[in-house]
Formats: sequence, structure tokens, C-alpha cells
Amino acid sequence: MSGVHPFRVLRAKPLWIANGVITGVLALLFTVFYVGANIDPVDHMDKLPVGLVNADEGAAVGGKQVNLGAQITESIEKSTASGGKIDWKVMDEKGVKEELGEGKLFGALVVPADFTSSTTALNGTAATGTPARPTLTVLTNQSAGSMGSSLARAATMEAAENASLQVGKELTAQSGTGQAKLPAAARVLLADPAAVTVEDGHPLDSHSGLGLTAFYYALVLVVCGMLSANVISGQVDHALGYTHNDMGPLRLHRPLIRATRVQTLAISSTLMVGLSLLMGTLVMVGAIGIMGMDAAHLPLLWLYSVCAIAVSGIGALTLLAVFGTPGMLVVTLVFIGMAVPTAGATTPIEALPGFYRFLSEFEPLRQITGGIRSILYYDAQGDAGLTRGWVMMAAGLVVAALFGFGVLGWYDRKGLHRIPVETKPAKAAVPT
Repeated sequence: MSGVHPFRVLRAKPLWIANGVITGVLALLFTVFYVGANIDPVDHMDKLPVGLVNADEGAAVGGKQVNLGAQITESIEKSTASGGKIDWKVMDEKGVKEELGEGKLFGALVVPADFTSSTTALNGTAATGTPARPTLTVLTNQSAGSMGSSLARAATMEAAENASLQVGKELTAQSGTGQAKLPAAARVLLADPAAVTVEDGHPLDSHSGLGLTAFYYALVLVVCGMLSANVISGQVDHALGYTHNDMGPLRLHRPLIRATRVQTLAISSTLMVGLSLLMGTLVMVGAIGIMGMDAAHLPLLWLYSVCAIAVSGIGALTLLAVFGTPGMLVVTLVFIGMAVPTAGATTPIEALPGFYRFLSEFEPLRQITGGIRSILYYDAQGDAGLTRGWVMMAAGLVVAALFGFGVLGWYDRKGLHRIPVETKPAKAAVPT
């Protein structure tokens, strides 16, 4: 017994400095990752994909064929008003439906088949009866993310309103001096003829969290893998006798079983794979069976969930084994700190600053979210994110194995064992 009171350690400057640096850096990094990624999505938005459809069949006006829809779509496509924030993709109605159903578009603007005929008829009907007002349809896509859908909706609404005003100028010019004879309401209608309607381009079931259940489900899988890695790592160390296990007031300790670092990681990874079967099953039971989340392709969802937990867990185990005690901080930053803001669920990737877009290319949560979104919302189509999810999980597993077993094998070869080999004390010299 040293006789020193335990609270005297609070006087030690290194204790304050070390913990201050660690906690301070964590606070700063989490602020940068979370707030920095979402502080101004509109300003950082670049080439948000939005569909542009001209289904207008045109009409004969003054002896010549006119297609106002073609004029509108061409004008919007060439417009620089959005400053490159919107990537207008001109396509047909079938193509828009397919890409909305794969999460490749955040919305669309559709010019209907009767747009020209309804618009040109206004000059003849405005004074005599109620005209059939032409419409422009804005399609939204909450399945691709609620914020991304909102950003696309705002952009397409603005484009539709500007298009209506442009067409109104042409109608007003065509009516000439006859416009003065029209009622005031008719003149207002001619100046802004098109009605803008909003429809859901890819409807979701009611228990889909407005397109966010895929993100939260994926987040649960990653958190299960990350936290279980911490539990498994500690329990394996206890089973091998390297650490104590405190159970309330009791301290349990097992006899030491010497194992190399590589062997320890192999044991932990095997345990993680086995327990992922249990965790993946219980996640589905909780989300679908208990909470009633809408889901399809249940066998595929189960397999994907198990693999996502296993890969996330093995990745976390690798970081814990390589970095030791600081490993949990690294795991938290990789799987939570940098992952959540770059998952493309709350804020679309196209609305993130460049650094965060770079992180999103390999951050595990984004890849897993894409696969879950494809299974839940897009009929498990490979192009909707499922193929990328499988490929990136496989790549992550390979990287984790090469990095983990490579570094730990080097530790073992260098003799950097967790408990040094005991050596017998040297015999004292006998005086002569």
C-alpha cells in the first residue's frame, strides 16, 4: 500500500492533459462532421439529378406546327439560372419512371401531352368560357431522401413557374390589341397560364418513415456490429485470461491462455460471424415483426443484414486489435462520426461539401444504406444500390482482413506480445 489518497491523482497534470486532448478532439471532430456537412446544403448542391420530360404532342397554330413543351424543356435544360446546382436529365416518361424507381432521380418535371393545345386554346376561350388550364407536373421522390426530394421539388417548381411566365409573354404578344377587351381575370390567366401540380413520383408504403426507414435500419446494423465488436473483444480477452471481468462487486479472472494477436483476432472474428446470424434475425424481428416496418424480399433482407453486421463488426474488431485502447475512438469516428453525415440519407451526396463527398465513396454506412434502400424501396434492383452495397462490403472485408492480420502478424513477428514472456531473474553473484 502506498498510503497516497486516490483523489491525489487529480493533481496530476498529465491526466488532465491527455484526457483533455482526447475529449476535445472528439468534440471538435464530431462538430465538424455533423454540423459542417449539413450547414448549407443549398449552397453546396452540385448537379442534383432531376428528370425533364416533354410528352407534349404539339398543335397546329396559324398554319404551322407548334410544340411549346419542346421550347420549355430546351429552355430549362440550357438555362444557367440554377448555377449548375441541378442536373436536368431529358428523357421520356418511361425513363423517368424507371429512374425514380431506382433512386437515381430526386424528382422530375413533366410537360403533358396536351400542353400546347390547352395553352393555345386560352386565346379563344378566355373571353367566352372557362378554359382548360394547361398543367405542368412536378414529381417528387421521397424514397431517395426527404431533403433531396425537397430540394428537387423547389428547383422544379421554380422552373415550372418561370416556364409558365415565359409562355404567358408569348400568349400576351399573340393576343395583341385584343387583350384589352378581355376580362381582368382572363388577362391574368394569359400572363401566367400553366397550373403546377405536385405528385409523388415513386409512392412509398405508409410505414416507410417518409423514405428514412432504410437509413435507420442500416444505422442499426452498423451500430450492432460496432458495439458488439467492443463486447466481443472484451469477452475474448477475458476468456483467454488477459483481462479481468467485473460483474457488479465481483471480479472474475480466468487462467491465462497464451494466444498470438493474430489468433485472438481470428477467434473474435469467428465469434462475430456466428453472432451476426442472431443479431440480423433480431433486428428484422424488432423492425418488421414488432414495430411493423414495411419491407419486402425478407430472405434477401435477412442475408444482407447479417452480412452488414458481420463486416462492420470485423472491421471494428480489426481497429480495436491494431490500435488497442484508442481503437474504440477510431471505431466511433469511422462508423459513426464520419459515416452518418455522409450516408446520403438526410442530406443528398450532391448537396455535401467536397470533402464529405469524398468520404461518402468508402464510408460503410452509405454503402449499406444504399443496399437496404434498394431492398426496401426499389424491388431489390442491383442498379438501385444493391450491387454497390454487396461489392463495397466484400471490399471492406478484404481490406479489414489484410490490414488487421497483416499488422498483427507483424506485431507477433516482432515479439510485441500482449504479455511479455516471463524470464527467470538472474542469480545473485556469490562473493568470494
